[in-house]
Amino acid sequence: MKVLYGAGPEDIKTYDTARLRAEFLVEDLFQPGSASFTYTHVDRMILGGAVPLDEPLTFGSGAEIGTPFLLSSREMGVANLGGAGTITVDGQPFTLENRDVLYIGRGAREISVESANAETPARFYMNSVPAGADIPHRLIGRAESKLLELGDEKRSNKRRLRMYIHPEVAPSCLLLMGITDLAEGSIWNTMPPHLHERRMEAYCYFDLSPEERVIHLMGRSDETRHLVVADLDAVLSPAWSIHMGAGTGSYAFVWGMTGENQEYNDVSPVALADLK
Repeated sequence: MKVLYGAGPEDIKTYDTARLRAEFLVEDLFQPGSASFTYTHVDRMILGGAVPLDEPLTFGSGAEIGTPFLLSSREMGVANLGGAGTITVDGQPFTLENRDVLYIGRGAREISVESANAETPARFYMNSVPAGADIPHRLIGRAESKLLELGDEKRSNKRRLRMYIHPEVAPSCLLLMGITDLAEGSIWNTMPPHLHERRMEAYCYFDLSPEERVIHLMGRSDETRHLVVADLDAVLSPAWSIHMGAGTGSYAFVWGMTGENQEYNDVSPVALADLK
């Protein structure tokens, strides 16, 4: 398990591109035939990726985080970004199609993932955060998510945001999770930019063509930085950082959040004119 310790807004003033990417960009999560995890001290979120091929992949040990099991004191959300697959939690199977999400509650011991077809494997993207409540596992299909239509064509930021793990759809202790798709011809996400001081966020960009990139903007509003992000890369966004991005082509992203509350609208907008 890779470990990232995070940084403050004063620290990144001195970062070059390599250091900024090392601290905030998570690459290589999705390796064929394996599962990998990254632990960040930014609200102790764990990001994971698993791409099972001909054989299932099984995990669940908490040895690397000092607990009997990975989810002894944690909850997890899993989004399928690939072909159909199955997640089995302590013997209970859940079948996920593309863009379905599984909530796994605290206390799960063994998790096994497999693809329906190794030629078009499932790509399971995971966010896990500390939890203080026992909430049953639940599969949330795309049709069950709550859809919000955001943005407009004139500003090239029209998008469809779907809430999956959210108090209005499927409860959790502290984790929020959803998927946003941009409309054809739109490139900007998370507009206007904003901060949520009481929550951190992680983005996983997907459905990019191999040659396309997203320019993800971060940092304080008066001293921004950027990350050039490829397909299936994930970005950590601390509470002190803005987050917004523009793509060179079509793309989607999974957003996951944790912190002091689950109030999706507990944000502080930042005027575009104030960005520097």
